[in-house]
Formats: sequence, C-alpha cells, structure tokens
Amino acid sequence: MSQTPPASRYIHGTEPHEQQRLSTLNDLINDSSLQVLRLRGGERILDLGCGLAQFTRAMARVAGTRVVGIERSREQIAEGMRQASEAGEERLLDLRQGDVLALELGEDEWGGFDLAHARFVLEHVADPLAVVRAMVRAVKPGGRIVLEDDDHDVLRLWPEPPGFRELWGAYARSYDRLGNDPYVGRRLATLIHQAGGQPRRNHWLFFGACSGDPHLGPLVENMATLLEEARQPIVVGGMVEAKAFDAALATLRAWGDRPDVGIWFARCWAEGVRGGR
Repeated sequence: MSQTPPASRYIHGTEPHEQQRLSTLNDLINDSSLQVLRLRGGERILDLGCGLAQFTRAMARVAGTRVVGIERSREQIAEGMRQASEAGEERLLDLRQGDVLALELGEDEWGGFDLAHARFVLEHVADPLAVVRAMVRAVKPGGRIVLEDDDHDVLRLWPEPPGFRELWGAYARSYDRLGNDPYVGRRLATLIHQAGGQPRRNHWLFFGACSGDPHLGPLVENMATLLEEARQPIVVGGMVEAKAFDAALATLRAWGDRPDVGIWFARCWAEGVRGGR
C-alpha cells in the first residue's frame, strides 16, 4: 500500500539567525538572479515563497511595478515589511500570507501576470508540480514561468574537509525524510513541461568562491548555518552521530580560513512560457 508523503516543512525555520542568513544570502546572489531574469520593465510579477522579500523588492525596482509576494510565514512577512520600510520601499510590495501548494489569487488575477517566479521553493514542498501548475495558470498566454532551485548533488569543496561528505549527504537525506526533493533543480525544465508550460531557457548560476575571494567567508558560514539548522533531524534520525556532526561542522568553519580552498556550486535556473492566446 502506498503511503502519503509527509507534510511539507521548511527545514530552516524562521528564527532571527535564519532571517540573517537569508539576508546575507540575498546579498550574495540577487545580482546574478536579476541578470539572467532579463526584466524589461513594466511587468506584472508574482513571487511565490518570497521569504523576506529582498529579491521581490529587487524585481520591483527593475520592473517599476508593485510585486505580489506570497509567503506562508507571518514572521517572514513581518520582517520583510520591516526591511522594506527601513529602505523606504513599502510601496514596491504587496505581501500576502498564503500557501504555494494552495495558491489563492483574485479572479481578476488568475491569468493576468507577465511573470511568475519561485526561488528556493520547490525543494521545500512535497508536490513541486502542483506549485508550477499554479504558476502556469497565474500568467497570461505568453507569460513567463521562472524557477530557480538547488540540486544538492552538484556541490564540491576542495580540498574536501574531513567528514563533510557524510554530513552533506545526511543533510540531503533530511529533505527526503520530510517528503521533499533535495535534487529538484535538475527537474525544473521537466516540471515546466509537465505543468503545461513550454521550456525556453535554462542556466547554471555559479555560487562559489575560493581563498582570496571576500565571498568565501560568507559562503562557508551560510553552509555551516544550513547544517546547524538541520542538526536535530540529522542526529536524532541516526544519520550522523552528534560528536561526528559537531566535529565535521567545526572542521568546515576552520577549512574556510585555509589559503588553498574552493567551493563549486551552482543554482539551477529554468524559464518557460504559457502557450495559447
């Protein structure tokens, strides 16, 4: 008998330290995400799973429009609006609490957006296809569906820190145990097709650094924080013993201070369009 997959859950939480991690991450990657997006200006944009809405605001600044952002966490919305207010950019956002797996839009909004966007969302839901189907439905004929997500198998650190491979593998399995897919990035074009869209473009967006690059420290800390936040399911789930977990995490942070190291990672990015007239 088949089993119903566990309910989707965002593994990283919404505590202040996680919000700080997300803010730093946005500083590192938003420019490259904007560049490949090729906004022309004037687009009506829907941003699913918008988190703290830093990238939502970035899209709004370029498009010159107010962007609708959907986020299920009240804490994320509150912090996102605080940051927007601090920057004097509240006017750029229409943030709404909602579930991307049961997307609610006004009758006049369905089929009315020029662009539906989701970044780092599909890896955290039990049914990515349902999300992409809603995105296709949300855009007008010829409208774009843009997906950006992770494939956790493409990460390479060299020289590899002792214990890191085991720890990263356990981190990926912690997604599986929630019913989520840590390798969903490789499926983005397929998901667009299965949802009724027409794939048009795909890219790797490099996400790495080496010794001497000022981004190396923040990238290592981002990775270490991700692993720390998953400590309980990894250790309690029996995937890595507590002592080995702590030792590998300490080794990773120390590794970032070496003069001869590099991180190679890439975000998966794909674009499709809705057919019809």
